[in-house]
Amino acid sequence: MAFRDFLLLLVTSSPIWLATTVYSAPACGSPIVSSRIVGGTAATNGAWPWQVSLRYKTSHICGGSVISNQWIMTAAHCFQNSLFASQYQVRLGAYQLSLSNPNEIISNVETIIVNSEYNKDSNFADIALVKLTSPISYSKYILPVCIPSSTDSFPEGMECWVTGWGTIGSSVNLPYPQTLQQVMTPLISRDKCEQIYHSSTGISSSVTIVPTDQICAGYAAGQKDSCQGDSGGPLVCKLQGVWYQVGIVSWGEGCALPNYPGVYTLVAAYQSWLSPYNATTDVLTKADTTASTVSAVTTAYVASTDDMSTMINVATINIQANKVTAVNTDTIFKSSSSTQSIPVLLLGSCVLLCWWFINDH
Repeated sequence: MAFRDFLLLLVTSSPIWLATTVYSAPACGSPIVSSRIVGGTAATNGAWPWQVSLRYKTSHICGGSVISNQWIMTAAHCFQNSLFASQYQVRLGAYQLSLSNPNEIISNVETIIVNSEYNKDSNFADIALVKLTSPISYSKYILPVCIPSSTDSFPEGMECWVTGWGTIGSSVNLPYPQTLQQVMTPLISRDKCEQIYHSSTGISSSVTIVPTDQICAGYAAGQKDSCQGDSGGPLVCKLQGVWYQVGIVSWGEGCALPNYPGVYTLVAAYQSWLSPYNATTDVLTKADTTASTVSAVTTAYVASTDDMSTMINVATINIQANKVTAVNTDTIFKSSSSTQSIPVLLLGSCVLLCWWFINDH
């Protein structure tokens, strides 16, 4: 009798909570703002939310892209001036460089990682990572781009986009208020690009001009291209509705000249280099538990005090501004419940078995 009384006390006393937190990050390569402007013109604010401005001593020097909430990907040659992290900042969510806006964040830099194989003469391995001093919060104006795998296919001629605040011609600065520019450029294979550069320069075919880890994009007639100040920025292609960063702006002969397409570091070639740094993995922060694009959802398992047939309930709660708010509750025995779990089933089974044992023995 004493054991039965104890069991009933356990079941009908305060609810038992077993909680686990699940981080719900926004999908990469999926802007909330859509852009309908055709190439070579000003972009829509928020259309390319991964685009950042890399600043050296407070001045824009290169572009870059958000690949997680603490990492930026850019070009190695952007750090020829210095490798001291304290001299750099990253401006995220920016639209017009001459004007500030409430959607942007300026972050300090903790670490600069330049690929150890980078060769400034050949432009091989022109890729670098920038770690921010602390994770940033995503918004509709700041979101990550997707990194392609080696199995993703981006065929020659595919229409892709390059963005940046660089010059709009050789020695022609982007005019005030320096609005983010976008241009559509079709992909050109590395082999074909190598042939084009050899034909245009007259350099012997025995000399490699375009490194094997790079790809090109542009037009035979020129006129549309990336330029100085765009370096390190993203070349993105849309695959099945999702934007992937195929290239990093690296180099070119002049800007938008005929038969001199822009050359880009092929991002997929460096997936194994990115992996050890977990650069594409978001870091969970307190800000992620607030009511924003990113939220922390806690699933709590509660022992019911109603009756034995509905003993175990499942409640999903949101943690927002340190307040706990129940958003839905489902009885675990309902076949439509999507929140069942092994801990709950084990607890329920244990209680039911004990109940059967006491009543029949």
